[in-house]
Amino acid sequence: MSKIQYYTEEGFNNLKNKLHELKTKGRADIARQIAEARDKGDLSENAEYDAAKDAQGLMEMEISKLEEVVANARILDESTIDTSKVSLLSKVKIKNKKNGALMAYTLVAEEEADLKQGKISINSPFGKGLFGKKLGDTAEIQAPAGVVEVEILEITR
Repeated sequence: MSKIQYYTEEGFNNLKNKLHELKTKGRADIARQIAEARDKGDLSENAEYDAAKDAQGLMEMEISKLEEVVANARILDESTIDTSKVSLLSKVKIKNKKNGALMAYTLVAEEEADLKQGKISINSPFGKGLFGKKLGDTAEIQAPAGVVEVEILEITR
């Protein structure tokens, strides 16, 4: 049984587009590869055929997982986000208390996380450490390099 995951509308549409592409273009590409390998003769000693069948199995497994994720996905209405505390889709500006570094992150679902865009997973150590904190609170986050203390400077949506 899968748990319900919340996504932005953009993230949900990306999931649906990826699923659609795998079902259409991906399946067609694999079918073409299998047909080409089959045309090369004896299937019992055909490594290309075996590789194409393995790729087909992996792709079908990925399609199945994505279908389950999409079925359990819910789009979160950003206008209903409470900005008094850090929650999913909150944009949080924090300051490292040790070195004074300023950072800004948006907390998102695991599949939407992209550090280059400043999107961190709600399930990451930073996401878990920030979740539920209020403006001015100090969060102690267990990071790989040790405990990091950060102060919540701003919460927006």
